[in-house]
Amino acid sequence: MILTQGDTIVAIASAVVPQQGSIGIVRLSGQKAVAIAKSLFHTPGKQSWDSHRILYGYINHPETKQLVDEALLLIMLAPRSYTREDVVEFHCHGGMIPVQQVLQLCLDRGARLARSGEFTLRAFLNGRVDLTQAESVAELVSAQSSQASQVALAGLQGKLAHPIRQLRQTCLDILAEVEARIDFEDDLPPLDEDEISKQLRTTLKQVTEILATADRGELLRTGIKVAIVGRPNVGKSSLLNAWSRSDRAIVTDLPGTTRDVVESSLVVGGIPVQVLDTAGIRATTDTVEKIGVERSRYAANSADLVLLTIDAQAKWTQEDEEIYQQVKHRPLILVINKIDLAPAKAIEYPPEIQHIVQTVAAKNEGIEALEQAVLSSILTGKTTAANLDIAINQRQAAALTRAKNSLQQVRETIDDRLPLDFWTIDLRSAIQALGEITGEEVTESVLERIFSRFCIGK
Repeated sequence: MILTQGDTIVAIASAVVPQQGSIGIVRLSGQKAVAIAKSLFHTPGKQSWDSHRILYGYINHPETKQLVDEALLLIMLAPRSYTREDVVEFHCHGGMIPVQQVLQLCLDRGARLARSGEFTLRAFLNGRVDLTQAESVAELVSAQSSQASQVALAGLQGKLAHPIRQLRQTCLDILAEVEARIDFEDDLPPLDEDEISKQLRTTLKQVTEILATADRGELLRTGIKVAIVGRPNVGKSSLLNAWSRSDRAIVTDLPGTTRDVVESSLVVGGIPVQVLDTAGIRATTDTVEKIGVERSRYAANSADLVLLTIDAQAKWTQEDEEIYQQVKHRPLILVINKIDLAPAKAIEYPPEIQHIVQTVAAKNEGIEALEQAVLSSILTGKTTAANLDIAINQRQAAALTRAKNSLQQVRETIDDRLPLDFWTIDLRSAIQALGEITGEEVTESVLERIFSRFCIGK
């Protein structure tokens, strides 16, 4: 059962990398946290075990008294802690051995290994954070760009929860007005249907605006995959090197130099982009190159965006046409490279290609225009919410969509002049959906699904 709160949990709360990392953190939370710490941690001199103090000392095995590590101990007593329980952190030397030894000692003294996300789950269950803030914690940890981290911080500060709670309160107020008329119709003035309709319109508008951030949120969290494809020696590897500002790929004048997919991670307009430089696609009898060509085709078909690269000197060749036929079903940008050696305007390419960029990859020219084209291509058809610094995730978008549909149904019920009892059905559905976003109305299975994606120490 995920809702277990009575016991004391422990986990390593920092990355464990062999022979790397100066500090390793072991975190305890629960009623026995301080007692376990006192049985393991010995402080020289007179140091007070007060809340929000850092102690210096030694971690010793409680039976053998063998020295395990020289460390610091951070104490945060309830309710002034992340979980609103007693929390203790051992700040040990980094690496694998010290933190693993301290973890095992805590387990031996009666702590239980924390489940994924259980510290944040306890923070939620104890009212320290709401569900949107809890999800923002995970998003902040996994953020792949500064913009993604800012969005996560906005969620952590309650910038999503606040408007959602206001919308839910509005729906609750409307429901109270309607139910009062049902129960005490003879004792109250008639319901102001025009005012109710006005409030519903405003609420629907705000719900729609927040929903419009879903596409942005998906891009910031997952990013996109871009495959650079083309026949050999058109400058694909040079394009990757220029774009990533590094020598990720080997560049020579010999066709077929790239034999496998070379990857590079970039951030374009705040969106994480995984760029794949693929082997030149052509007919070949070379076994290794043939494998590379097949991987290139697979990369192109699995990418969110394809950069079909051609050589301005050679213009549009039959080989380019054959590759285009294989990738034209994907979102595509035509990159005309080496335009310093031949005019691009003389090239005849398929007229249905809408996005064209001219580059001189070997001289780092045209990269800014390429990034703008990439952003334009991936944002085509996606709604935007420029005035909001939040970006909802898929779970929140699904709940908001249900709320929106229910509110629209209420308006239709009013327009159809149906009895007040029918209004309450969809109003309750909207209230429940909005409550699921912040966690005011949530099931254990939903919590299990959300927190299982967290790392164990969080």
